[in-house]
Amino acid sequence: MNNHNDIKELTMMLLYLTRFDRKSGDVIEKDLSWKGYPFEILDELNDDGLILDNNTRRKTVALTDGGIDYAESLLKKYGINGQ
Repeated sequence: MNNHNDIKELTMMLLYLTRFDRKSGDVIEKDLSWKGYPFEILDELNDDGLILDNNTRRKTVALTDGGIDYAESLLKKYGINGQ
């Protein structure tokens, strides 16, 4: 695996491990994570359908169901307990 893919996988695992829910009025936004990671990697994860980042002014991204499944598979692959 090359360095770029390592960074992409690690970023996805960190997004998953640091996710949170936020209530705004009556709306609950689920599985959000701060986007303090390289924008190139976040753009690729968005293009892959693993996160949603449709508003560049927001400081968070949302993990998709596929992104959650992918992150959980990576944690299992590397033997990391994400619970």
